[in-house]
Amino acid sequence: MKILFLTHYYTPEGNAPASRVSALAERWAKDGHDVTILTCAPNVPNGVVYEDYKNKFSQTEVINGVKVVRVWTYIAANKGTLRRIMNFVSYMIMAFMRGLFMKRPDILIATSPQFFCGWAGVLLHSIKRIPFCLEVRDIWPESIIAVGAKLPSGLLTIISVMEKIMYNSADHIVTVGQGYVEKLKERGIDENKISVVMNGVDRTLFYPRERNEELLKKHSLDGKFICSYIGTIGMACALDTALESAEILQNQGNDKIKIVLIGDGAVREELEAKAKAKNLKNVVFLGRRPKQEIPDWIASSDINLVHLKKTGLFQTVMPSKIFESAGCARPVLMGVDGFSRDLVENAKMGISIEPENAKAMADALLEASENLELLKQLGENGYKNIAEKYDRDIQAENYLDILKDLMNS
Repeated sequence: MKILFLTHYYTPEGNAPASRVSALAERWAKDGHDVTILTCAPNVPNGVVYEDYKNKFSQTEVINGVKVVRVWTYIAANKGTLRRIMNFVSYMIMAFMRGLFMKRPDILIATSPQFFCGWAGVLLHSIKRIPFCLEVRDIWPESIIAVGAKLPSGLLTIISVMEKIMYNSADHIVTVGQGYVEKLKERGIDENKISVVMNGVDRTLFYPRERNEELLKKHSLDGKFICSYIGTIGMACALDTALESAEILQNQGNDKIKIVLIGDGAVREELEAKAKAKNLKNVVFLGRRPKQEIPDWIASSDINLVHLKKTGLFQTVMPSKIFESAGCARPVLMGVDGFSRDLVENAKMGISIEPENAKAMADALLEASENLELLKQLGENGYKNIAEKYDRDIQAENYLDILKDLMNS
């Protein structure tokens, strides 16, 4: 098949959407399919174009057998609502224009986040009449409201109308969990039009290994109990709770537990300032780390934090952090309600707490630090019950079967 995949994020960016799409595309290309990615210059999360790239009208490269076409966009950091929307809309326009002059593929896929990437797919589908698969990883405009971003009510109404048109325009919808299926059904989408392809783990990258003591020593973390949050440090993650938890532990005189925040995003600087103001010696900010270093950080942590704001929308999500921790046979501290919590609890791979409850987080960390054998068992459960089941290779094959059916329908 000739597959055209529209995505705002792609490798060498290392966020969850980029990792998922690149994992799928590379496996399909390896299987002999002609895969083209239509994306933009890598710049996440700081809004700075990566070294060796330029933000120009069009540039093309081949990465691991996948043709990658990058278009110009209005570049913006991962903060500030208006500038980010300008970034999203500019991608929609430029991807649509570039796509018009590309050879017609057999299948068109467009993935969220972000919303306007999906709309670039709608526009190309309407003009070129390509079978269109929409991948839904975020529900708009609810996801904007959930993180507290302020938009005029009129604009939210327009986005809601566009959302319904986008879902109805797609020939098929793929999403990452049953929670999203329920949300789509609420919007009147036929369940037969929806398939679930869960997030997964690349077991060539994320696999059980010993702690990297040299890495820990480099950051003065050797001999400590480490709870790591690894990912985008944005409004949705409510990591104020982690700071409050650290403050509770520090006030109790605990100097063994360290909360390590790895990544960057809209609220990182704000959180660092708060930690400094409170003189939290048990919180460590390491910023954005090289992608190849992330598996070592997961494996070198005693437990990995998965946390989002306590809101109804986030009960539908399926964070990729769960799968990566499972791949490294490490447990998670689960501060997310809903379908993802059910997955973790059924797999017996983590400790669940109420989201945005700092006291519960502190208590859970204290108890976990005194029960390392339990953590070892939870990590082994995660590998057996999640990593082996949701392997990226399996997920790519399942997705490909859906595309073949769509192309032949």
